[in-house]
Amino acid sequence: MNFLSLFVLIPTLMMVGLFFSKSRGQMQFVMTLGASCLMILSGVLTYMYLTDRAAGETATMLYTATTVWYPAFNIHYSVGVDGISVAMLILAAIIVFTGVFASWKIDPLPKEFFLWFSLLSIGVFGFFISVDLFTMFMFYEIALIPMYLLIGIWGTGKKEYSAMKLTLMLMGGSALLLVGILGIYFGSGATTLNILELAKLHIPVELQRYFFPLTFMGFGVLGALFPFHTWSPDGHASAPTAVSMLHAGVLMKLGGYGCFRVAMYLMPEAAHEQAWIFLILTGISVVYGAFGAIHQTDLKYINAYSSVSHCGMVLFAILMMNETSATGAILQMLSHGLMTALFFALIGMIYGRTHTRDIKLMGGLMKVMPFLGVSYVIAGMASLGLPSLSGFVAEMTIFVGAFQHTDVFHRVLTIAACASIVITAVYILRVVGKIIIGPIQDKHHEELTDAVWYERISVTVLIVSIFALGSAPFWVSSMIDNSVLPVIGQLIK
Repeated sequence: MNFLSLFVLIPTLMMVGLFFSKSRGQMQFVMTLGASCLMILSGVLTYMYLTDRAAGETATMLYTATTVWYPAFNIHYSVGVDGISVAMLILAAIIVFTGVFASWKIDPLPKEFFLWFSLLSIGVFGFFISVDLFTMFMFYEIALIPMYLLIGIWGTGKKEYSAMKLTLMLMGGSALLLVGILGIYFGSGATTLNILELAKLHIPVELQRYFFPLTFMGFGVLGALFPFHTWSPDGHASAPTAVSMLHAGVLMKLGGYGCFRVAMYLMPEAAHEQAWIFLILTGISVVYGAFGAIHQTDLKYINAYSSVSHCGMVLFAILMMNETSATGAILQMLSHGLMTALFFALIGMIYGRTHTRDIKLMGGLMKVMPFLGVSYVIAGMASLGLPSLSGFVAEMTIFVGAFQHTDVFHRVLTIAACASIVITAVYILRVVGKIIIGPIQDKHHEELTDAVWYERISVTVLIVSIFALGSAPFWVSSMIDNSVLPVIGQLIK
């Protein structure tokens, strides 16, 4: 068995262990052990990948393996990774690990929650190691299915409505994606669904014009592409803490990753012809999401609309179609994944104590919850792009790449996207000033407590990761530089 399959096997074994667990302590042990193994495995993979690259390995994908699954349709279980995949696997491992501690005391039905959480993890990890389009689509669906139950059962507020809305919209995107994948397969006349093999063929431009928008929108729905973003605020606001962390931190990255790896890579001519349409839509996402966050008073809705803006930035950068902006898109996926997971973790912890997410009813949390207060400020500074934190290096790389286009159309859109930074600063500083530094509002503030040990583990890991990416981004950018070149090479032929 190829060792990359361990990323799928470990969550599967977690599910088996949970099935036989009899107490909450046993469930916590199984989840912590499994999540720790995933963290270690991602670290080992990163070391192996960097070592092989330093030794001069030039293959597009490393550690590939293929097993025939369904010969009649040339469907294979094909896995492999490049620098982008490795970075996404690291992100997923961090979010799963911290999500376990964020849901340490989940109620009711903890066993069932962790089972669905593990299944969601299987889908995420399987997607990032997949090289075959069918395998990728299968894991994509596995990642989406648990969301309905995780939100509908363990969520808050309008949880049934939010779960159904999210499921229907994402499944609609999946339908578009399936048609796009079948179009790529039959249109190219290929005898395989392997992405690397398909990239060597030339899909007729006439067919690309039909299947590129279907594929890009199919993935883009999960990436909060305007106007298909409306599931995101409601879904995030109703989801339990760990699910919000994994959903915003990792699941939404499947959208940007798929747009880059599949739509742009396999249909470059149509990408050039139609990029202007999606640039306008992603530009709207960036600015609209930021303005939407300003008008919210619920902490989760603020972060949810912020995610629409930041994920729009990812798709915006991908559509700029140069090496610098593509590198920035990957860095933005990593940065947003870490900081939005931190935001949702902190919001869940604050809500568990104050029993409200309304910023009008909160204030002075720094005085009664200093650890959570400082952590929220750090998350906010990362979101608005403070130097030395992850948001700064990601957004700067995107804008430098975007400004490489000298025509009026691209420059105007880039300036509009840059304006979102100012808007982000407005709502972040407003929230921090109101709930963290302002006067104490809670009448029962003397009963409020700061974070406990398992919450501190979750928050600390995320903060360290944000500082690591922001302070030393070059090892990540050097790892992914070679991996964006094959796609950019297709686009600039």
